[in-house]
Amino acid sequence: MAIEVREVNAEDYEGWMLLWKQYLAYAGCELDITITQSTWNRALSAESPLMCRVAEMNGKIVGFAIIVLHEGAWVTQPLCYLEDLYVDEKNRGFGAGKSLIEAIRKEAEKKSWAKVYWVTRESNPARALYDRLAVLEDFVRYSIKL
Repeated sequence: MAIEVREVNAEDYEGWMLLWKQYLAYAGCELDITITQSTWNRALSAESPLMCRVAEMNGKIVGFAIIVLHEGAWVTQPLCYLEDLYVDEKNRGFGAGKSLIEAIRKEAEKKSWAKVYWVTRESNPARALYDRLAVLEDFVRYSIKL
């Protein structure tokens, strides 16, 4: 099956929202609708460092990736944080996740970003894919919830 990865656009709202709700349920998370709307609006804004890419199969959105560009103290080019990656459960195993990551990698190379990186849960079954596409670093993430 051919998979096309492209920037999200306003006409993708319903397809994206369906997947976003599935993703939140998978993550065991509930977000206020104002946060979801803000995420969507920023993904559509050319001025926002938050961007969204979607994967389509047979004209249907089957996955998305949300990336955030930011500056870093150790590089002069932007860093790309792959914050969210989700593929519809019915459409896993066809290469949509790989296509999303590879498209972001190619975009990073074309635009001279310093690197693409992400974090995931230790138990995430997608780590088998990640291990083929990226290097597992030895950093541990800490966070302070505010």
